[in-house]
Amino acid sequence: MKTLHSFTNVDKAKLLHALFIHEMPGFLTYAGQLYAYMRDNPEEVRKVWKNQLFGVDFWVQLAEDADRKIKKYGKQLEKSSSLFADQLFDGYGALFLHHCLTNYTEQGKHSDPKFKTAVELFFNP
Repeated sequence: MKTLHSFTNVDKAKLLHALFIHEMPGFLTYAGQLYAYMRDNPEEVRKVWKNQLFGVDFWVQLAEDADRKIKKYGKQLEKSSSLFADQLFDGYGALFLHHCLTNYTEQGKHSDPKFKTAVELFFNP
């Protein structure tokens, strides 16, 4: 097995999904809700968007792409670790999904307390 430091975002997401498949429906719903909020409240998002690495338009584009994939693949993303990781955590899209994972666990939306520990271990080393 590879060391954690040599894992890509896709590797980490695949393992997270495999270990916590029961958390995926709620997480994917949350990611869709976060995009919907950004889409429906663009001025609110722009007001709080300060000193970020990317511009707000690029961030919304990442969110929109994630939402499109979540809608396209639906339940398949809940069931397949490979599809989940390949579609949502490859490339720049991983930035938005990492943000979603962090917020999802910080807000206590998850049901399994170990899920937060895994997210911190894999995505916030």
